[in-house]
Amino acid sequence: MSEQRVAIITAGGSGMGAAAAKRLAADGFKVAILSSSGKGEALAAELGGYGVTGSNQSNDDLKRLVDGTMERFGRIDVLVNSAGHGPRAQILEITDEDWHKGFDTYLLNVIRPTRLVTPIMQARKSGVIINISTAWAFEPSAMFPTSAVARAGLAAFTKIFADTYAADNVRMNNVLPGWIDSLPGTEERRESVPMQRYGKSEEIAATVAFLASEGAGYITGQNIRVDGGLTRAV
Repeated sequence: MSEQRVAIITAGGSGMGAAAAKRLAADGFKVAILSSSGKGEALAAELGGYGVTGSNQSNDDLKRLVDGTMERFGRIDVLVNSAGHGPRAQILEITDEDWHKGFDTYLLNVIRPTRLVTPIMQARKSGVIINISTAWAFEPSAMFPTSAVARAGLAAFTKIFADTYAADNVRMNNVLPGWIDSLPGTEERRESVPMQRYGKSEEIAATVAFLASEGAGYITGQNIRVDGGLTRAV
């Protein structure tokens, strides 16, 4: 087995997921990237890694990603769960179908790959799972209803997971981005941030890289805000 650490990034073809893949590769990881657009496969090739074109809402695609990573690299040290965009509407106008889509996009996107990689990490007594969540998980916004509700559930899932697997040295944490430059910019949103600017995808990637590092080895079950001071609740 290679001594080089290996990271899987889902929804890693663009935005914060792609930035995380690039940063981890720069930090010496072999990367395996899943995206539905094909951009993740292209980025993986550019970074000397392994790419799969598929969906994080498909157990079959995720198994193909995990199995292919193990065949090529023999280990999985880090899983980064990113996500696409779920349904948005006025809170009582969201259909049952769209609520289910939201939970597929923002909660089950974490649970599905976590089921696959956790036994691999347990066997090595080492592993890190990092979920890119949202600053609005605890202070929800009507702009992002399915995201806020599902990711409040993700926070609960993360705490239960951390309690269950900490003794195996398998950690899970959530990164909570605010307004990030991978989103369309507006002056109103920029002014709502105490730092008076959008965050950079690279700043989210740097937080992911820290949580994946040995320096974060005593951090698990946490929700870490990276939002320029937009939310300040304890």
